[in-house]
Amino acid sequence: MSRFCFAVSGADARRAGIIESESFRAAVDALGKHVDVRTGDLLEIGVTGFPPAVYQCVGDVGDGYPIWVPHKQQAA
Repeated sequence: MSRFCFAVSGADARRAGIIESESFRAAVDALGKHVDVRTGDLLEIGVTGFPPAVYQCVGDVGDGYPIWVPHKQQAA
């Protein structure tokens, strides 16, 4: 099992924590079940030692599964 650090940021709150899962995809799917996610929220998720991947919620497919798309980041 891998340990993924995550943070979900919305207009009114930021929630952060650690989720253990067998795969990256399973970790992202599990977040929809355990964290209240709304359209427009940003998800930062990754493993220790590497920069996190950043996604934005663009909708919901039902049953607590948000639709995540890569968030556009500006170059430094």
